[in-house]
Amino acid sequence: ISFSRLDIRVGLIKKVQKHPDADSLYVEEIDVGESVPRIVVSGLVKYIPLEEMQNRKVCVLCNLKPASMRGIKSQAMVLAASNSDHTKVELVEPPEGAAVGERVSVPGMEGSPDDVLNPKKKVWETVQADLRTDGEGVARYGDLALTTSAGVCKVSSISGGAIR
Repeated sequence: ISFSRLDIRVGLIKKVQKHPDADSLYVEEIDVGESVPRIVVSGLVKYIPLEEMQNRKVCVLCNLKPASMRGIKSQAMVLAASNSDHTKVELVEPPEGAAVGERVSVPGMEGSPDDVLNPKKKVWETVQADLRTDGEGVARYGDLALTTSAGVCKVSSISGGAIR
């Protein structure tokens, strides 16, 4: 299974609020370069303060099958890394100069993404098993850095963290 099947894009969180029916969830409106922002539900309330989510550039997996989370349909997923005991979670951030909507790729694995990842085929789960942060916080698929035209995607401090 190739990383290129994932449609990961640079997104900008335009608006974020707590989920009306779930204390642990945020509901975000994220610009991923389309005509309307995507609604994304993320379980990050315990880890990242609301004001740190606002106007943040993030890496967004855009071709998961939409799923309802406590009554709100999430149309994508924000990538974040966690430490081994899951007490700390940080957003995977594209480099400063990356354009909203730009695709995140890994060197040597170019190709068109699936329109929608088939949940039965476990594409995301298979790729996710090899997504980690290195000693410098760079997001990697195996040994390859997640990259935009402006540079690599990173977290602020977690090294050796699982990305999901």
